[in-house]
Amino acid sequence: MGDIQTYWQHFFSGTKENQDWWHKKKELCKRREAQIVKVKGRGLVLSKQSYDTIRSTKYAVHFVYLMKHGDLFYTEEQVIPYQLVKKSNEENRHQYIEKPSVESGNNLIPVFKQENNKDNHRETEYNRLEAVKYAERWWNSYNPEYLRFEDDCTNYISQCLRAGGGPMWGEPVRERGWWYGNDSWSFSWSVAHSFRWYLSGSERGIRGIEVETPEELNPGDVICYDFNGDGAWNHTTIVVRKDAENMPLVNAHTDNSRNRYWSYEDSTAWTPEIKYKFFRIEIS
Repeated sequence: MGDIQTYWQHFFSGTKENQDWWHKKKELCKRREAQIVKVKGRGLVLSKQSYDTIRSTKYAVHFVYLMKHGDLFYTEEQVIPYQLVKKSNEENRHQYIEKPSVESGNNLIPVFKQENNKDNHRETEYNRLEAVKYAERWWNSYNPEYLRFEDDCTNYISQCLRAGGGPMWGEPVRERGWWYGNDSWSFSWSVAHSFRWYLSGSERGIRGIEVETPEELNPGDVICYDFNGDGAWNHTTIVVRKDAENMPLVNAHTDNSRNRYWSYEDSTAWTPEIKYKFFRIEIS
């Protein structure tokens, strides 16, 4: 752990960004009429670098919140990456490690709509329990059977849907279908923007039935996020449970989160222009 405890002691009071984030968290709880009963945090040093008079330490802080919402108690968890920069004769700076605004690599390539051919596949049922069990098992770790991406949110969600019985198809054409192979995968498997449009247009395998409100979602369903409201879909989460007012709590990668309130208003990526898509998952 090194001197990570020192980082933790100064975390909340260290920077304006941290103070703003904590303010957002409390404001969201206030609007929901939810209460943070207890919060714990522990840190893990990821790497250390030193160059001339500059020393940089990357670390992650794992927050665990005991939440009370109505008569419901539950645990919310979040892992946030930070960097401590030390320069001679300057005050130490704790900086949130920003992620790209959209997932890199062909992020704006939609998946072409395919004609449905019922003779080539059989109908099956989506196993929501297995999808949620997978989401809980791997929310803060990485299944070695799959590649880990720097922007891992949609890769993680695709794995959850696959665990729920989602049939893959379209290999080896990356612009077609939804699939993962040994050394390749479809854009819809790993890129938030392509995945959102695949769900909207799919007539085969996993399908997304768009609903108007988050209350209509159930565990195993999916939410897509356009944080800037500019048509570039940035993030994907999976519903794992509902709160006391029947609103979704979600799991996600990048940053790794568990039982997080669906709206992401406490996220550094959130803007007033945010747009959401709510998809009920089915298999056909």
